[in-house]
Amino acid sequence: MKNKLNVYPILLAGGSGTRLWPVSRELHPKQLVKFIGNDSLIQSTIKRLVPLLDEGNIRIVCGKEHVHEIARHIEEIGIRTDEKIIAEPCGRNTAPAILLAMLHILDNEDDAVLCIFPADHVIRNNDAFHEKILSSIKLAEMGYIVTFGIKPDYPETGYGYIEGAGEIREHAFSVKRFVEKPDMETAKKYVEAGNFFWNSGMFTFKASVMMKELKIHQPELLKKMEQLDLSGSIVSQKDYERLPNISIDYAVMEKTNKSAVLPSDFGWSDIGSWKSLYDFIPKDANGNVIDGDVISNHTKNCFIMGYERLIATNKIKNMVVVETPDSVFVSDMESSRDVKSIVEKLKQRGRSEYQKHKTSYSSWGTSTVLEMNDDCTVAKLVLYPGSELETKTDLSTRKQLVVIRGVARTTIDNQSRLLNKGESVMLSEDQSVMVENAGNDPLNIISITLIESKLD
Repeated sequence: MKNKLNVYPILLAGGSGTRLWPVSRELHPKQLVKFIGNDSLIQSTIKRLVPLLDEGNIRIVCGKEHVHEIARHIEEIGIRTDEKIIAEPCGRNTAPAILLAMLHILDNEDDAVLCIFPADHVIRNNDAFHEKILSSIKLAEMGYIVTFGIKPDYPETGYGYIEGAGEIREHAFSVKRFVEKPDMETAKKYVEAGNFFWNSGMFTFKASVMMKELKIHQPELLKKMEQLDLSGSIVSQKDYERLPNISIDYAVMEKTNKSAVLPSDFGWSDIGSWKSLYDFIPKDANGNVIDGDVISNHTKNCFIMGYERLIATNKIKNMVVVETPDSVFVSDMESSRDVKSIVEKLKQRGRSEYQKHKTSYSSWGTSTVLEMNDDCTVAKLVLYPGSELETKTDLSTRKQLVVIRGVARTTIDNQSRLLNKGESVMLSEDQSVMVENAGNDPLNIISITLIESKLD
């Protein structure tokens, strides 16, 4: 592409995806999950963009707790992470996230075209998607703030809509108004009218144009953002929490006279619920989407996903059944988005299942809780090649580490030794050990923590 300005794809990866619980959770949101094929949603999003846009210009805005795992996903598909990940200390909605990325880019550019994409959406027709991106860039260079409006093929009540007015350039329309999620009767009228489009949450604009609009419509937000210290790896949480929690739609798009909606039909879905994921994935002869160890008998039009255990179904239809190591979700298909209210109940009751899986992710690898009771905790640790971790006991615990795959180098009190498969090290009370993956493959260790008071 021959553009006057550099084009930066900005991926927004800060969502928690509560409508896809129990697979998507606060500490492992849906953009990191492999729902379709062998790639996570963020990997699929990047692969969709790289043939068209410069991978060196990709920027990803995410929560600080997801930085290491997102970096690993990017590196898995052969893309370096240098300066690509921009961490938010806490979530403040899309307007601060977009502005944060824009300020980072304007540190090195006088101006640029920014293409904003949620990192957890899916698209069927990449060629048609690329054509619309090119059109949006042309419109952005003319001074428009472009939003991708999806042509609705049914009356959806779960999306906001954009009403288009007169046609301008590149088959785009000026925006008459943004409307909130409608009821069914209103949604039907929108579809029949022909000039209403689903709000996809994807945008293209020149940084200079957006900055001018922010000065007009959100001067306080812009002022507070420009006062942030961006020189470190992450901005101050105390300062960031003072920013308004505001979407880019409400902050700018609903107020500006520079907006344009680009009608798009490239097989888009935001994967906002189990129903929308079911709608997107091809079905078998019985209308089912089945993934995992599943035996189905007289089962029709169902979404069934399992991760560890056998799932057996009999004489059910229009159902969602999702199994994870610590939770099972069962719902009728149409009401499956109501799982969000279940997540709220879990949160109110202090249940950890709303936030994390039995497997947690760190910069060094993963930890999976296999058993936890009053006597002991048993966990499986997987250390990535070249990584290390320090683990400790306190005055009331002992710990044994057993290598089950790979080679570990352990260091206790400056004394190092290599452990091969089947070998172990024992920590007494109030002791620490540094464990390093000394091989080229992932190191697997079983960690057994014994509670001293229960040993007497």
